[in-house]
Amino acid sequence: MNVNQGDPMLGLKAPEFCLPDMDKKEICLKDFMGRYLVLYFYPKDNTSGCTLEAKMFNEDIEKIKKMDTDVIGISPDSRDSHQKFSQKLDLSFPILSDPDHTVLTSYQVWKEKKMYGKTYMGVERSTFIIDEEGVIVAVWRKVKVNGHVEDVISRLMSLQT
Repeated sequence: MNVNQGDPMLGLKAPEFCLPDMDKKEICLKDFMGRYLVLYFYPKDNTSGCTLEAKMFNEDIEKIKKMDTDVIGISPDSRDSHQKFSQKLDLSFPILSDPDHTVLTSYQVWKEKKMYGKTYMGVERSTFIIDEEGVIVAVWRKVKVNGHVEDVISRLMSLQT
């Protein structure tokens, strides 16, 4: 899926946050000033799509880091769930816990969803690229996992040339 050029958050200052990672360390957006950040939101640890997405980011983490870019994943799962998920996949980047949906809401990814005729609230799989000054420069909504990390890397390359 291509980057969403008409997204209302594009060009805005990224909403600030501080959340715990899987090791109880507080990670804040301001920690990444001066570097690009790929911030991706996913629904749930240990589900097929979320596992695949984390693995794909992890496989390309060195390529991403060579572009002075960091990666963070955020979901509403608990820190304990994240710790097990991160260890199982041997992730090389932090995943943050937002059980109160505060950050999910501020990035407009906590949405009403429908499945099998039921309506519920959940995370719309989304990715944001935030530049070194904290501005959102690329947005993907309703992400399809296959090919997504390649799209993100391609967009990072075009933003940095």
